[in-house]
Amino acid sequence: MAYTISPEVKKALDDLVARYPEKQAALLPALHVVHESLGHQLTFAAMDAVADHLGLPRSIVYEVATFYTMYNLQPVGKCRLQVCTTVSCAMAGAYGVVAYLENKLGIKVGETTADKKFTLTEVECLASCGTAPMMAVNDDYVELLTPKKLDEIVAKGGK
Repeated sequence: MAYTISPEVKKALDDLVARYPEKQAALLPALHVVHESLGHQLTFAAMDAVADHLGLPRSIVYEVATFYTMYNLQPVGKCRLQVCTTVSCAMAGAYGVVAYLENKLGIKVGETTADKKFTLTEVECLASCGTAPMMAVNDDYVELLTPKKLDEIVAKGGK
């Protein structure tokens, strides 16, 4: 399926390129702009459009987009639950948080609920070790997680 860069996204990409000494330096933020514009998903057609717009080889764009876990290559739910499972969070009960959410939502890590409300993932350190266990709910941090907090997040649909 083809992807055409909208005028708004094109302007954002051009503004980014102007801030960096080389176009390749703008690649991560450029992918972020396109990722967000597509509902937090990158398609290969969108990556091709970014590569063409920045004048970069498509292989470079694919390498970057597939390396970083912050870019989703599959559709995700409206609420992205990203549980940190690095050492501090793991020691504070992160795997219990994951199990609780899997049970509550009826999905496994890496899956999206049938109603497309929630996607559950494990992520590496989100740099909030002192408030473990924690997770990002979309782009917001929720720290010192408890079953009660998790129930509230799910009940509110992540809002």
